[in-house]
Amino acid sequence: MDTLLLARLQFATTTSIHFLFVVVTLGLVTLLVGMQTAWVLTGNPKWERLTRYWGQLYVINYVLGIATGIVMEFQFGLNWSGLSRYVGNVFGAPLAIETLVAFFLESTFLGMWIFGWHRLGKGVHLALLWGVAITAYASAFWIMVANSWLQHPVGYEVRDGIAHLTDFGALLTNPSLGMAFGHVVSAAMLVGGMLMAAVSAWHLIRRTPDFVLFRTSLRIGLVTSALAITMVQGFGFAQFGPVGAVQPTKFGQGPEGQALIAEWTTRFGPGDYTPPVLASVGLGFMILIGFTLGCVWLLLPLLFRDWIIRLRFPLWLVLLALPLPFVAVILGWIAREVGRQPWVAYGLLPTDQAVSPVGAPVMLASLIGFSLLLGTLAVTNWVLLARHAARGAADPALGRPPAPPNESTHPEPALI
Repeated sequence: MDTLLLARLQFATTTSIHFLFVVVTLGLVTLLVGMQTAWVLTGNPKWERLTRYWGQLYVINYVLGIATGIVMEFQFGLNWSGLSRYVGNVFGAPLAIETLVAFFLESTFLGMWIFGWHRLGKGVHLALLWGVAITAYASAFWIMVANSWLQHPVGYEVRDGIAHLTDFGALLTNPSLGMAFGHVVSAAMLVGGMLMAAVSAWHLIRRTPDFVLFRTSLRIGLVTSALAITMVQGFGFAQFGPVGAVQPTKFGQGPEGQALIAEWTTRFGPGDYTPPVLASVGLGFMILIGFTLGCVWLLLPLLFRDWIIRLRFPLWLVLLALPLPFVAVILGWIAREVGRQPWVAYGLLPTDQAVSPVGAPVMLASLIGFSLLLGTLAVTNWVLLARHAARGAADPALGRPPAPPNESTHPEPALI
């Protein structure tokens, strides 16, 4: 057993599981903001019910997603002490900001939103949800800042064998950041839209009483998905230019890549400096799924004719397509991360120098433990989501008005 391989398998497993929570969170919170804003502006109770129903699913995913994030972060100290020691002064800065944003601001806003139903004014309550959404996007931004630095280290200098941050602005203008962040955000919108459309399609297939309600959420989900897949494709293909400039070895070996490999061989010694083929395979399947999901534009007639919605076949297509965006985001993440190998910080820190000096049995136990824990959280999340989604929107627990006092349980004292 190879310690490095086990450490990489553990990080790939736990990060992939956590990323599935992240994209659902980002996608659903954006749709929730739109629905609650519509309720506040129009006063239509339909939007309140939709906000409560989808908000309940969002809260379930958020709570368990936070748990997976906390578990995942232990790996930096346990398995990747070389990374923490060598580039922690640079890489840790955006991670620290993200922690403050996600675990303090975002969680605080969300807690006040959950318990603020019927206690706060509509405007204040809506502002809290806007705060949740803004801090969620800020959290994703700082994670991508940190990841983009690993893809293309900038704004640093090495002193005494340790990288130190010298230009914070360079982190924000990293050519590996902008299009990648847009790609992740639009992918999250695609996941949120497809999840909403698929759950709504399932209820319409079952002919649940809330036809009008789920017809509305089906329309929202399909329009969001159609717009999002266009943005995903645009941001995705736009990355090939910047990636080719800053990582010339990622998707082939042109003259720039060969020159860079020769330089690395001089600095770090002979070795295999070409990424594994898995990066290109993942990229190819992701592009294939992306083009397939582009066909969601063909389903937009479902928006305009109720008789088409009453046909089961197009609704089944929407329902069966639900796994595709989740598979695509994992394949895209694999292509981005595996394509950086054999570096943990591209051209700066080889992966084998970043792993902690622990034995293979310890790393194997860590891999099994972390995988089982995050796998359990993921299964629990999807079971709870499926259970609460199946109950329908008749009276979701989130935002349920408080019951009036029961006079029988608090009788007035008898007069003697």
